[in-house]
Amino acid sequence: MVVVTGPADEVIGLVSSLIRFDTSNTGDPATTKGEGECARWVQTQLEEVGYDCEYLEAGALNRGNVFARLPGADPSRGALMIHGHLDVVPAEPADWSVHPFSGAVCDGYVWGRGAVDMKDMCGMMIAVARHFKREGIVPPRDLVFAFVSDEEHGGTYGANWLVDNRPDLFHGVTEAIGEVGGFSLTVPRRDGGDRRLYLIETAEKGLSWMRLTARGRAGHGSMVHDDNAVTAIAEAVAKLGRHQFPLVLSDTVEQFLTAVAEETGYSFDVDSPDLEGSIAKLGGIARIVGATLRDTANPTMLKAGYKANVIPQTAEAMVDCRVLPGRKEAFEREVDALIGPDVVRSWERDLPSYETTFDGDLVDQMNASLLALDPDARTVPYMLSGGTDAKSFQRLGIRCFGFIPLRLPPELDFAALFHGTDERVPVDALEFGAQVLQHFLEHC
Repeated sequence: MVVVTGPADEVIGLVSSLIRFDTSNTGDPATTKGEGECARWVQTQLEEVGYDCEYLEAGALNRGNVFARLPGADPSRGALMIHGHLDVVPAEPADWSVHPFSGAVCDGYVWGRGAVDMKDMCGMMIAVARHFKREGIVPPRDLVFAFVSDEEHGGTYGANWLVDNRPDLFHGVTEAIGEVGGFSLTVPRRDGGDRRLYLIETAEKGLSWMRLTARGRAGHGSMVHDDNAVTAIAEAVAKLGRHQFPLVLSDTVEQFLTAVAEETGYSFDVDSPDLEGSIAKLGGIARIVGATLRDTANPTMLKAGYKANVIPQTAEAMVDCRVLPGRKEAFEREVDALIGPDVVRSWERDLPSYETTFDGDLVDQMNASLLALDPDARTVPYMLSGGTDAKSFQRLGIRCFGFIPLRLPPELDFAALFHGTDERVPVDALEFGAQVLQHFLEHC
């Protein structure tokens, strides 16, 4: 029998159990398994120690969401929400070293889909919430634990639906923490040795899925056609896909590069023709950082025609657009100039960018909690190139941060694990994270 004395003692088992629920989100309601069973299990773990939970679904879709509130010592203070999503992207078992929904614990890691995105945080949340109830710990202010669905497809049945239909669940919430931040990045010091930087997410690019539509004259494939929709859409997609948008350094990215330069001595000269080369020295995280230097528009899908000898009347393309804070109007103008007047664009999904400042009591407490467990830590802000549920919560005026504390081995390519094969999280990183999260929530 395992004696539980703190969050670190049960977090491994909780994360492993969460991974064993296949909550794959394909984006298609017909094939998405749903989070209901997993959400009900989370509810049971919290109610077992005395929480009053609310389970919610956006219709009869098995898209479960669970909320629990722990009253704090000072009800006049704004509440802090700690949120995590229960859905994961699909995984193909044949591509993995272990079954992606086994939750296997071996070789010092917990393996499986969701290990870092983001059932690691959900497990930490449950572990700390249970510890507080068992020990009668009263946090400085109200804590709202939110386990939501559908983050991997924009939050239609999760965060977006909850904000639109149940704003009462967020009563008094002024700040929130979730993904993707708080993990360590080990860099070489200019004077020798290494330094662990903990990246706190204070900004993220907008997430917009753009549909391009070209219309032409239908006809027989054997004849001459100067009004071919397929040709028009192909030309527009090629121009957009090859285009490099202008370099724009947001406050967050500039602060991040400055901090890294102070530690390493690397030069991140924005006028250098090899700025991307300098950033590449940061290892795997360079894929994220590099994508926050400018807007991106990546064609992802093409659709046209129904027979080889028939020229179709319409052709379509989907483009995944990630836009920097404050750049939406300029981005649209640049896109319009590239695709030309004969191709029409529309937004299939359009979630805004987000940026907050790297200051305030909550940031100070993140820093203090990390230093308590890792005295050589340094916290720095960074921008996420992807998107999170913070895009929905910001609509309620909630100030959002990415803070999932993980002390990672320097050789681990953490960025590659998100949506990748053999997704896994180090056991000792989870135990470290649970302790930091406990310290943080006891003093926030």
